[in-house]
Amino acid sequence: MSQDYTFVADALKQGVPWVGTTGIDFIEVEGDRVLVELPDGEENRNHVGGPHAAVVFGAGETASGAVVLAAFSQHMDKATPLVARAEIAYRKVATGVLRAEAVLGRPAAEVVAELASGTRPEFPVHVTITNAAGATTAEMTVTWTLRPNR
Repeated sequence: MSQDYTFVADALKQGVPWVGTTGIDFIEVEGDRVLVELPDGEENRNHVGGPHAAVVFGAGETASGAVVLAAFSQHMDKATPLVARAEIAYRKVATGVLRAEAVLGRPAAEVVAELASGTRPEFPVHVTITNAAGATTAEMTVTWTLRPNR
């Protein structure tokens, strides 16, 4: 039986006010992979007609946060997830709807074991951002940590 991750979208939209204002749709949510979609809108565009770099980054970071919540929701009483750092490479101007697919870069069980051992784990989430035609427009890695709750 697979786990139910339907709570992730609501939790992010309520817990992270910015996410609730963007129009991001959570298309697929699994324990180690999330796909989000950001509708095309004039308010998100830059001077060349594509989505602003900050909007692209925000969609990718939101997808990465969703996969972290899905993977570690059962451990939120022990730790708080935080972004440690992020890197993005913009490959080409995006047009239309953006899709951001985030994939957990380490097995969740390995990260949880590190946390249980008293170490503050870091782990990557790899994100591929594509345009309406399915072409990759940006790639990013968001490195997360689980800060132990005191």
